[in-house]
Amino acid sequence: MIVNQQKSAGKNGAAVSLASSSKGNGGYSIIEMLGVVAILVVLTAISIPYAYNYNKLYRTEDQALKIIDMMQEAGQRALTRRRTVRFEIDLTENKMHIIDEPTTGPHELIRSVDLLPTYEVMVDETPSGITTPSPPDYPVAEFLSDNFGHTKPDGTAVVGNTVWQARYRSNGSVIGPDATPVPLNATLILWPPKPGEPTEANSLGEVRALTLFAGSGAMKYWKYNGTEFVSH
Repeated sequence: MIVNQQKSAGKNGAAVSLASSSKGNGGYSIIEMLGVVAILVVLTAISIPYAYNYNKLYRTEDQALKIIDMMQEAGQRALTRRRTVRFEIDLTENKMHIIDEPTTGPHELIRSVDLLPTYEVMVDETPSGITTPSPPDYPVAEFLSDNFGHTKPDGTAVVGNTVWQARYRSNGSVIGPDATPVPLNATLILWPPKPGEPTEANSLGEVRALTLFAGSGAMKYWKYNGTEFVSH
């Protein structure tokens, strides 16, 4: 009888112990979970404006770096293929192109990358009050009608778009679109236009410039500090 009572007490004790353990490890209450959700909502509401402003601030920088990457790729392809490869900023399509220029046959599109909308980043004009980096004080890139043209992979012929062209040669130098090869030294200026004032930069601190050196195909990257361009 005593043994049975001890066994019963042992079982009851074990049951109480398991119940206590289960209660202690039962997870979070609804109130605690709602508190965590409320904190996440507040943090998200605070961070969204900062993230938006950060992306807006670096749009011109992002586009400038993409242009540099595409121009360097065009130069490398020219060296590898041992023939002229053209880099093109096409305002009509709002894209950047890399185009192969074989000795015979049509010029063929190799690669295209979208540009940001012109209401976010301008690249074909200079904002009022801004002058090109000096030295070297190279002229601003001139956008003209495309007389070379190219063929897309689907066979579509494209000609007459408004473009700026830099033609990389197999020796590393860069020439312009002239019929007679002329070394191309140029400056591209990128900037965010002010809403309602298309000739003014929305923020001088967001203005960027790229200088192309014809002899070597090298690029120099500049940031505007509010009064002048500073090399980076």
